[in-house]
Amino acid sequence: MRAVIVAAAVAFIISLAGTPLAVRVFTALKAGQPIRSIGLASNEGKKGTPTMGGVVFIVATVFAYVAGHIALTTLPERQIAQEGPTMTALVLLGLFVFCGAVGFFDDFLKVRRRNSDGLSAKGKLLGQAIVGAGFGIAALYVPSTNGQTVASEHISLIRDISWLNVGKVGAVMVIVFVIMAMSNGVNLTDGLDGLATGASILVLGAYALIGFWQYRHWCADDGYGRVNDYCYQVRDPLEIAIIAAAAAGACVGFLWWNTSPARIFMGDVGSLGLGALIGGLAVATRTTLLSIMIGGLFVIITTTWVIQIVSYRTTGRRVFRMVPLHHHFELAGWSEVNIVVRFWIVAGVCVAVGLGLFYSDFLAVVG
Repeated sequence: MRAVIVAAAVAFIISLAGTPLAVRVFTALKAGQPIRSIGLASNEGKKGTPTMGGVVFIVATVFAYVAGHIALTTLPERQIAQEGPTMTALVLLGLFVFCGAVGFFDDFLKVRRRNSDGLSAKGKLLGQAIVGAGFGIAALYVPSTNGQTVASEHISLIRDISWLNVGKVGAVMVIVFVIMAMSNGVNLTDGLDGLATGASILVLGAYALIGFWQYRHWCADDGYGRVNDYCYQVRDPLEIAIIAAAAAGACVGFLWWNTSPARIFMGDVGSLGLGALIGGLAVATRTTLLSIMIGGLFVIITTTWVIQIVSYRTTGRRVFRMVPLHHHFELAGWSEVNIVVRFWIVAGVCVAVGLGLFYSDFLAVVG
């Protein structure tokens, strides 16, 4: 637990102190957010707000992981630590950084062109797919000394579903889909001050708890070949908890400056990176299907966006006033702060239900 707390605290401090510095730097570089006119008065006032703030919490997470790992290696249980980063940490942080890099390139093009046209949709999806495939391949094809991999060939709910083995190639495809879905889900949610940041904090906090719980009931690498029914066959679960806690802490520090009225936006570098990390955490903790509930707000916003697109293209009618969903409520007369707080409540309820299902499974298995 010490390592998890250290990582969260270090990330929070770096992000809280580093974000105002980023505001000054990006303001000096005129890296303001171009805003597409969509008929919302609240949006017009946000033109020129510095963007690409996600760089701060990505960097904060990486440095905080190092601090947490140092704290981890001082624990008496030396068998749970290595002299260097674990494979689990490398692939998760790599996923965070490289999907963030795709978003950074998109943000850079928007700022350079002084409009909201960054990477094409196909280009952005291709970048996410390449990074996701790289993560999936590394997570499946690089085992530990006793054969444990970061990801599994099985579809997972709270644990691997034994009869749903899709093979390595199928698993990579599933992993790519999960990462792209979560990445774009957070990206669609990032439309109001603090909305995506606050929701991500709740989801990342949930995965920090899940990772730590799996560590406390971990038997995959005990060295004795024992696998009890209540054990979680997860590789490096404490490292997962450290990374999730670090990312959550970094987002809390960032939210101080991102809440309404936002002094900086996370940009696509932040939203694509965060969503990819959440997807990666779901894969690594073997909670792929459960992530639909834990990240319920992102799923709802993505689903309503898909419904709107399909309905309009097939019937010419819109189901919602505007998508993403938060803009529908803006047009209905809700204030931005009301929407954000209420959506946070929805996100919190989804997280609570997800954690409840996770714990219920443990109770059912233990009996």
